[in-house]
Amino acid sequence: MDFGFIRESIPLYVDAALLTARIALIGILLSGMIGFICCIIRVMRIPVLRQAAAAYIELSRNTPLLVQLFFLYFGLPRVGIVLSSEACAVIGLAFLGGSYMAEAFRSGMDAVSKVQIESGLSLGMKPMQVFFHIMLPQAVTTSIPVFCANIIFLIKETSVFSAVALADLVFVAKDLIGISYRTDEALLMLVIAYLILLLPISIICSLIERRVRYAEFGNAGVVSGH
Repeated sequence: MDFGFIRESIPLYVDAALLTARIALIGILLSGMIGFICCIIRVMRIPVLRQAAAAYIELSRNTPLLVQLFFLYFGLPRVGIVLSSEACAVIGLAFLGGSYMAEAFRSGMDAVSKVQIESGLSLGMKPMQVFFHIMLPQAVTTSIPVFCANIIFLIKETSVFSAVALADLVFVAKDLIGISYRTDEALLMLVIAYLILLLPISIICSLIERRVRYAEFGNAGVVSGH
């Protein structure tokens, strides 16, 4: 193990990790927005848009991110649309993640009892008011474990970005292996870099899930009179 090579390679991995983290953050935020919009469309049963949202979710979830990136990076230029590697990565991640976030929201919505929805409507609340004041808060709380799993999944999916010439962590590792043939050192640094990115997020998500779980137990106790 050449520790001198590892020490010299650290700045390259730091830059690649920052790029990967920035793209992942933007992609995840856009995924949440797309998923939320799709969820509203499906819950409110908006004609045409509901079918379009369902078609998007099926297309996104049943095609690999790598294929989506190839379409954006190599396919769109055929019709005169040229996107940078970074733009393709953000769009591809948001396109993939939006469908998973939409399903996470939907599962949370399904967990809300119909009695609460009917009670809100009987009190004179409009459907959108029921959605934002009754359904959404409970759906978000219930779906937190799924959201956390999706976030980790999307960050790991960034490993395919090197296929469109983006200088992410995998790209740097492959480049160093091709130049120096230091495979063990390059892969070790790659593993460490992803651990540094993912481990804190995993720990934070676990803490949030635990707090939410305790809060639900507390609420259940209050409701049941214990």
